[in-house]
Amino acid sequence: MKLLSLIKNKNGTREENEFLMKTLRSVQNMRARENNLDKQRSEMEFFAKVAAAPIDVKTEGFSVGNINCEWTAPSFPHSSRTIILYCHGGGYTCGGLGYARVLASKLAAHTSLEVVSFEYSLAPEHPYPSALDDASAVWDYLMMKGYGAGQIILCGDSAGGNMALELCIRLRDAQRLLPKALVLMSPWTDMRAVNPSYVNCADKDPMLSYEYVISVREAYAGFDDYSKPCYSPLLADLTGLPPMLVQVGSHEILRSDSELLAKKALKQGVLCRLQVYKNCWHVFQQMPIAAAVKALDAVRDFIFEVTN
Repeated sequence: MKLLSLIKNKNGTREENEFLMKTLRSVQNMRARENNLDKQRSEMEFFAKVAAAPIDVKTEGFSVGNINCEWTAPSFPHSSRTIILYCHGGGYTCGGLGYARVLASKLAAHTSLEVVSFEYSLAPEHPYPSALDDASAVWDYLMMKGYGAGQIILCGDSAGGNMALELCIRLRDAQRLLPKALVLMSPWTDMRAVNPSYVNCADKDPMLSYEYVISVREAYAGFDDYSKPCYSPLLADLTGLPPMLVQVGSHEILRSDSELLAKKALKQGVLCRLQVYKNCWHVFQQMPIAAAVKALDAVRDFIFEVTN
């Protein structure tokens, strides 16, 4: 019950936030030991229920073929000139609209923009490229609805950050118009799992472990060559991609995935802003802490900057 009260407390003290990190760490360790996919999925649904969404948003469901989608909009007057297409995380194996709603609602409330999220096919039942094909279908739907590519901010967290990058690369390679910008939160950019933060942050990360990453990459990509750019966008040609904002916590094992992505993007001529949040963990933006508010305000400011 204490964890529940902390999740709903928007003004937690430093001690409470530290307790939250320790609790998340214990849950992660238990999950890694059990390696139970059904339990992981139920845990994410539980999180979606207790992490109260902002009260100043409204949601409406719709579908694209057999893909369940949701439109989240601020309940106050807002612009519809730009929208966010949000790809949720979950290691490509977990998560649905309920889980996506947590961050989609926060994005809508902080940016005053409408957000589209979708329930893509999950591995191992639907391995690569099923999820990416679903993302492409939702993108095409928005194009058919009359939105221009330049009106869309493509956003993703964790595996959703991988998906957002891969979708953007797919569009570029097909010589199609690209989104206005990319917003990536703790993106999973290198499925090889060989970068320094896997070691440097192994004892700090309360959310992810090396064992967990290995299990979900195998569910998604089988035992293929993980250095292929279709799995690891860090190893892809990033030339021509739109401006990107990359946010990551200092304590997460995927920190290097973000730092190396930003370094390569800049080297290849892509405008990229990297923000590392001290003492924060994987996709901390979901949580009711001061750093999450700061990060989401930075997302708002970045979107305003690239669209004006």
